[in-house]
Amino acid sequence: MAEVCSTVKRLGYDGLEIAPFTLAESADKISAEQRKEIRRIVEDSGLEIVGLHWLFAGPAGLHMTTTDDAMWGRTRDYLSCLIDLCSDLGGKVLVLGSPKQRSLVEGQTKEGAWQRAADLLSSVLDKASGLGATICLEPLSPVETDFINTVAEGMEMVRQINHPNLRIHLDVKAMCSQAEPVGDVIRSVKAEDVGHFHVNDANLYGPGMGDVDYAPIAEAINEIGWDKWLSVEVFKYDPDPETIAQKSIDYLRKFWP
Repeated sequence: MAEVCSTVKRLGYDGLEIAPFTLAESADKISAEQRKEIRRIVEDSGLEIVGLHWLFAGPAGLHMTTTDDAMWGRTRDYLSCLIDLCSDLGGKVLVLGSPKQRSLVEGQTKEGAWQRAADLLSSVLDKASGLGATICLEPLSPVETDFINTVAEGMEMVRQINHPNLRIHLDVKAMCSQAEPVGDVIRSVKAEDVGHFHVNDANLYGPGMGDVDYAPIAEAINEIGWDKWLSVEVFKYDPDPETIAQKSIDYLRKFWP
């Protein structure tokens, strides 16, 4: 962690976003002492922990729309555990993507899945509020999941639950799968609707490393007044993570010096 933080700071980043499974198989196995140490290392490096993402990538047996009551209950309890972890690390946002853990199960209707997801989110939002955390619902492409594929669908869930600690998450890669230009998708929401923002390319690398032009994206971001985090999230790591991080921030600085 110290090495990562040193590199991140040297490249010019201000924060670190953590996938819980990179710390331990399960968040409840990360001791209070380990949480304090991780936070200390990050903050001593002059960084802050933005929050958590890839929430349900591990452990196995989690699913937010499942018809299995026991599995649904474990997923709800684990999300509650992740809120504690986020708070202990000093983070403020939890990005809820996890496509495999929310797709419809066999024989399930979209309406049924929708209600299970709404119930799960609603059950933990007061706790999130008490700890100053926001759950950010991330629409993902139809290639990844069949549940909540567009920002409009995500906003429907956000508005239905109507809780200040549930917000939409915007991800450039995911928005590239929509029919509308990414800039128009961004303009479809207000800055106060947005909880967090991932910048990347549709090719799974960092911003500026593919065909996605960020000029209209930056224009839309500035137009709606989003002035919080832009977090680089990639899924391919060649030639190496440091090169990707360097190229990404160099490109972003063209629009946000």
